[in-house]
Parts: sequence; C-alpha cells; structure tokens
Amino acid sequence: LVFNQIFITLYEKLCFNKYLTNKNHFSKSTRFKTFKSPEMIQSPYEVVIIGSGATGGMAALTMAKAGVRALVIERGPELEIKQAVGSEPCNMIRRIIGVTSGKYQNQPQHPGFWKSNPLLFADKKSNPYTYPPKAPFMWTQGNQVGGRSLTWGGITLRLGNQDFEASKDKEYKLQWPIKYKDLESHYSEIERFLKVYGNKDNLSQLPDGEYIGNMPFTESERIFSQNIKRKLQLPFIHSRGFGPNKDKTKWPKYSSLGSTLKEAIRLGKIEILSNHVAEKLVLNNDRKSAKSVIIVNQENGERSEIESKLIILCSSTIQTIRFLLSSEEKNNCNGLIDPSQSLGMNLMDHISTCRFFTVPVDNNLPENNKNELLSGAGSFFIPIGRDRSNQNKFVGGYGIWGGIDRFEPPDLVKRFKKTKMGFLIGHGEVLPNDKNIVTLSKKTDQYDISIPHISIVWRENETRMVKEMNKTIELIINSGNGNILPVHEILNIPFAKQILDKSIAIQNQAPPPGYYIHEVGGAPMGNNKEKSVVDNWNRLWECPNVLVVDGACWPTSSWQSPTLTMMAITKRACEKAIIDLKG
Repeated sequence: LVFNQIFITLYEKLCFNKYLTNKNHFSKSTRFKTFKSPEMIQSPYEVVIIGSGATGGMAALTMAKAGVRALVIERGPELEIKQAVGSEPCNMIRRIIGVTSGKYQNQPQHPGFWKSNPLLFADKKSNPYTYPPKAPFMWTQGNQVGGRSLTWGGITLRLGNQDFEASKDKEYKLQWPIKYKDLESHYSEIERFLKVYGNKDNLSQLPDGEYIGNMPFTESERIFSQNIKRKLQLPFIHSRGFGPNKDKTKWPKYSSLGSTLKEAIRLGKIEILSNHVAEKLVLNNDRKSAKSVIIVNQENGERSEIESKLIILCSSTIQTIRFLLSSEEKNNCNGLIDPSQSLGMNLMDHISTCRFFTVPVDNNLPENNKNELLSGAGSFFIPIGRDRSNQNKFVGGYGIWGGIDRFEPPDLVKRFKKTKMGFLIGHGEVLPNDKNIVTLSKKTDQYDISIPHISIVWRENETRMVKEMNKTIELIINSGNGNILPVHEILNIPFAKQILDKSIAIQNQAPPPGYYIHEVGGAPMGNNKEKSVVDNWNRLWECPNVLVVDGACWPTSSWQSPTLTMMAITKRACEKAIIDLKG
C-alpha cells in the first residue's frame, strides 16, 4: 500500500493527468464525426458496423468507397492521440499502479502490455468473463475507437493455398469454403493501401505480397541469419508488415485510425457512435432477416434500437460470439436460428513458446542499427510451415518470429556487456475442437448483459507441436552462436528472478490459450449449413443481412498472424454485400 501510494503521488506530479480516475477523461473534441448518443443521429443508415478495429475499419472503408452510408458502433470511448500513445515514465507508472491494485491481472503477462499505454488494455474488473478454474483463458480486450488495432504488432502474413486446402484433411473436421485465389486480389489491394514492408522470398509455405521494400536487419541479425541459412538450410526472411510508429503526433499506420477508418471518414459516408455496447439483434417477424441492433449507453445504461438494412460484426472473435449467442433463439425468444447448432464451438488460438538469448558482439563490425526498433517489419521471420508436421506426429504448421538488438537494455543493467539480446517466439496452428467453446455465463455485467464463459484447453496435438517448436528454437539459437538464458540472468536487476520466474511467457510449457491474442473460430464459414454458422460470403445462413467477418468466421486457425487475412475476408464479403444491397 505504501509503494502504491508513492507511485500514485509520482504519477500525479509527473503526468499532471487526471484521466486515470475521471470517468469523463476522454476527448470531447475530435477530428472524427463521433456521436455520444443515438438521439444525435438524424437519419437511418444503410449499414451498421459493430467494432472499429482492423476489420471494422476495413468494412467502413469498403462501404465508403461504394458511397454507402454506415454507422460504426464502438463499445469504448474515443481517445485523443496523446491519450492513446501516452508517454514515459507515465505509462510505466500506470502499469505498476494497475498491476499492484489488481486492475490488470492477465494483461501484464503479454510483452505488448509493457510497450504500450496500459489504458489501451481493458481491465478485467470492468469487462468480466469467466473460465473453468483449471483451464484459464487470457482474454486481451481493447475497448476504444480503433480497438485492438492500436496495440497490434503489425505483422502482415498471407495464408497460402495449402492452408486452405489442408482443412480438407479428416483431422480438421471443418473446411474453408474459399481458396487462396478468392483472397489474392484483396490481399494485394490492402497491402498497397497500407504500404507494408517485406521481401519477395518465393516460398511455397508463405505467398509473397505487395511491398514497398524491406526494413534492414540489425548487424547481429544479419550474422545470425547467415549462420542459420548455412548450418540449417531454414528460410530466414525479413518480417512483413509495418515499421515502428516514430511520429507520436499521428495515429500509427497499423491502426484503423491511421489507415482504413481514417480514409473512410475522409470520404464522408462514415460516422461513429462511441461508448455503446452492442447487446443483441432484433429480427423481423419472419425471422429471416435482422431489423435492428439493441445498444447500451455505457454512460447511463440506457438501451436504444438502431435499425439497418445490413449489419456487419467486426467486434473481435469472442465479442462477436457473445453478441450472436445473446441473439440466438436459445437465449432470446424469436431469436436467431443456427441450423448447425454449433455457434460458439471450435474456438482456437495460436499456441506459442518463447526463448530469450544473447549473441556475442564482434567489436570489429560497425553498429548500423541505433534506431532500428522492434516492429512488425523491423524483425525477422523463420516460416517453417507444414513441412515438418507428418514426420513429428502432429498436424498443422508453425512459424518463428524473432529479433536481436531491437530492445537492447542499457549497459548498466546488462550482466554480459559484450553481447546483444534476442528472442524467438514460435506460434503454431491449433485444430478446431468442438469441446473448445464459448457460452454465456449465468453472471452478467453492470448492464445486465450475460458475460462470456470461455473454455479451451490444449490437446495432445498442440503439446507435440510445442515440443517440436522448442527443439527447433533451441537448435536455431545454438546454430547462430547464441546462448539461451532466462531474462533474469541476462538483466542485472535486483529481485528480477523473483518477479520473472512467475512469467508464463518463459516457462517450458505453452502459455494458456489467449496469450498470443490470435483467437479465431466459433462461427465458422462453410458450404453446408448443417456444419457451419455462416456461408461462403460470411452471411448467417438463416439471417443473410448479418455478416460475420472478424476472426469468429475462421474454420481453422492456420499458423500465420491472422489480421491481414481477416481484413481480406472482410473486404471480399463487404463488396459482395454491397452488390446485394444495391439490388
């Protein structure tokens, strides 16, 4: 309590910022046209988009380009750039206060929490969910205009044709109704619009994209890559995606606010209703189409109804499942009909494992990376793909992301002075499993909305994959003349061992589901309404004017970072919906 009070005092003196304790701390003036209540809406919208993150921004941009008026509903508030980005040491003080007070419980386990403003991570107390006592799930939510795109790592990898085709194998049970060629042009258009970095590497397991060039390796990464290619013959490529956000006065390009949503609003057809929770659908009398959405004002708890011809769900995998379950006939009289009876089943997340290491520094070589910060493109990737699955008795593919000398600590806290610090994180595919499920809890939130209950565990297939990933990571580090060490042995900080030993990110076993923030599934696409929740154009089978385009629509998880593919699926589905909307 004494330390907590010290931190609060420091916070107040250093930051001069009242918005930690003030409910109305968010911007009242903004360059976006944002409504504070439905009463401010003057005329009906053709389209309602729920969620303003990566897929919500893409849906908004697609509608705006077609001249369609759309309202984006966001459960969180709108932040000014300074509020969202924050500054040091204020961000660190907020983190420490949040951790010591119990406001943030799961979020500190993820590296992203320690490099971003913690205000961008929704606290569990205000946004509750439940899970079985012996099967924890780490759900990271981003409830603000821009959603989790504001904390996105910014890696843009395409899925390849083999990823879509693999779902036909009997182990998967669910199949993609689309192929790579169905998304290829959408991938290209999005990459050109976002201006992402990358290199054309001509790999069968990872299709090339449209890039503006690649971001250079650090000198340590260049030497490391030469060793890996020579000794192991593994693909070692420039990571693909966004560079670091160096201009803190502008929204980062990887966020919807700095790209898709920004352009959509500039085109003049998109408006935002912030600080409202989308609770459920209201169907027309025939129950064959949706009439409207019930929303809840977070400031006063009042409910309103927004009518629309088309409703697009983009609020993230679990929130979309929760919304659909609240709208389903089992939980809502005259509600949605799900012919497959599988809504909420087959939740997936990437399984991951992490190792930190050091590499020696050659004092004769120049250091050319003083400003090369860690980012989606400012890093490297070793895309293993599916080649090793059969020989190692597991199904699926995996990739390894890494960086060296991207977040180098000061010499003052380094135990080994003539070294550089690196990391490798493996993330692998998880198969659909109808026992991994999201349901509605009997508990409700402060607005009397049922909260999600998330039950997912790793199976034997994932356990075998983690063992293989750990083996490969250790082989790579050793071949690159690295030395695997726990973080507390790399850093010379008092009490580091006691703190970091508890971190799930560096344990031998895989972190719990949710840790990698790549959850997908629960309302999968398909060609058969007895086995899928939405059709091959992302329309609910029995309510086709409702689209599910975020991660919830995925039949399998594949192994690549999913956000770019989510955006491509969104663009494809929305373009088809526009044709239907216009007759």
